[in-house]
Amino acid sequence: MRVDYRQDTDLDADQLVDGWFPVARAWLSDAIAAEIPEPNAMVLATVDEAGRPSTRTVLCKDLERDGVVFYTNYESDKATHLTRTPYASVTFPWIGIARQLSIRGSVEKVSAETTAEYFATRPRGSQLGAWASAQSRPIGSRAELEQALADVTTRFDGEEVPVPPNWGGFRLIPDTVEFWQGRTSRLHNRIRVTVANAVVERLQP
Repeated sequence: MRVDYRQDTDLDADQLVDGWFPVARAWLSDAIAAEIPEPNAMVLATVDEAGRPSTRTVLCKDLERDGVVFYTNYESDKATHLTRTPYASVTFPWIGIARQLSIRGSVEKVSAETTAEYFATRPRGSQLGAWASAQSRPIGSRAELEQALADVTTRFDGEEVPVPPNWGGFRLIPDTVEFWQGRTSRLHNRIRVTVANAVVERLQP
C-alpha cells in the first residue's frame, strides 16, 4: 500500500525563524480542524534498564515552549523507565494530513500543583480510574478491575476525588524538534530544529 502525498502548502525552513513552537501549535490546530481522531495523541518512546525501547500512545495535555506534558501512574512501566533514564521521544502521527511532529529531550516531573490543577479538570470517572488501576501491573480478570473501581467509587462517594499519591505528570523538554510533511514521489519535507542553538536544518527524506 502506498500513498503519493500531495500538499497544497509546502514546509520551508523560513517558517521556523521564530523557533519550533509557533509551527508546532499551528500544526496541532490544523490537525484539530481536520478532525483527525485524537489529535493530541502521541507515541511515547522510552527505554528499560537494559536499553530496550518501548513505545505506547499517550495523550498530550499541554504543548508549550517549555515542553510537552502528559500524565501517568508514577509506578507504571513508562514512569519507571523515565525515572531511570529521564530522556524520551514523542511523535504526533497526524497521518490524515500527512504530517508528523517528533520531539526529543530530557524529562522531568511536573509540580504537584500543576498535577492537582490538571487532575481537577478530569471527568470523575477518570479520576476514580486513576485510583482503581495499578497501571502496568498484572491482574487476574476484568472483573477484578471493575471491582477495584466499584470499591474506590464507594470510598469517595459524596467527596471530591483527590490526586492519587503515585500519580502525576511528566514534561518532555525539547532538545530537537523535527517536522515531517509528506510530499509527492517520496521527496518528503523533513526539517529539524536544535533548540539550544536555534539551528534549523533540512534533512533528506
